[in-house]
Amino acid sequence: MEPDPTPARLSLRDIGKQLGVSHVTVSLALRDNPRISKAMREKIQQLALELGYKPDPMLTALSQYRRSKATTPISAVIAWINAWNPAKKLRSYKEFDMYWIGASKAAAKFGYRLEEFQLDEDYSTERLHQILTARGIRGILLPPQRPHPDWGSFPWEQYSVVRFGRSLKNPATHVVTADQVANTMVAFQKIRERGYQRIGFVTHEINSLERGHLFEAGFLMAQRTVPAKQRLPICVIGEGPRTGRAEAVTAWRKRHHPDAIFTDTGDMPDILKRAGIRVPRDVALAVTTLLDSSANAGIDQHPEEIGRVGFLMLNSLINDGARGIPPIFRQNLVEGAWVDGSMLPNKGVK
Repeated sequence: MEPDPTPARLSLRDIGKQLGVSHVTVSLALRDNPRISKAMREKIQQLALELGYKPDPMLTALSQYRRSKATTPISAVIAWINAWNPAKKLRSYKEFDMYWIGASKAAAKFGYRLEEFQLDEDYSTERLHQILTARGIRGILLPPQRPHPDWGSFPWEQYSVVRFGRSLKNPATHVVTADQVANTMVAFQKIRERGYQRIGFVTHEINSLERGHLFEAGFLMAQRTVPAKQRLPICVIGEGPRTGRAEAVTAWRKRHHPDAIFTDTGDMPDILKRAGIRVPRDVALAVTTLLDSSANAGIDQHPEEIGRVGFLMLNSLINDGARGIPPIFRQNLVEGAWVDGSMLPNKGVK
């Protein structure tokens, strides 16, 4: 007895014929594209569910391959919201500028253009929503902001949103950021490999509007790998005058005698210089991120990759029709890489 023939796979055209629409309309509706009316999207989605429609993974892969081989024309805009004060300050930080570059390049491959929208006294969140709505923009990337903006009653539920970094408390959307814990543990090990045993961590106070960084958590975890007598307390300095910070570092150093410092404070070389502490003669130095620091040893956080992944996450939300504050929070973490520099030579070679 011969087995029953395999039933033909249900296609988008089959669904379209039953409803009198094209297969393109069906495809867009199943991806919850706003170009199709809500009523028609629901009708198509319900019929597909009843008929047991499942995408053909081979055709999906082929379609993706064809798209990747072609130059995709720009057909839509992704909003990059800049509420920094002043706005031009945001991308003066090399790290954040690389977020923009990575996201822009990735967006272009998928037919999008990244466009900046600046918030200030003359450009309210209400006005922003009006403009985004008028232009049919439904995807938003949020870089770090300072000071933290008052979003008011901005209707996040109408947008797919991804944040870069943890500094913004609101909106509590999905995040793409550096893997600060893993990066710090890598740095701690690299510093140890170069002969340093009394490694200290210097950081700044976290204000009430910040979620805080996780470099400190990574440092505390890394310290568990060394004998207790080599575990130095963390030095916390303010964000005030540099002379005050120099005094704080000096007092901490005299008490705990570090031979190497790891820090998330970009101007630490200047602080140490004001304190009369020579790098690397008196103490070696490495930083959590090299781009916006005057140090030359530490972590490359791969910010362009962070930007690229940020767009890819946003694109997946747009295609899935996922908008607003998510019920389940996700973080995509990008691991960095250690970079050697003259401020942290092998111990004994200074």
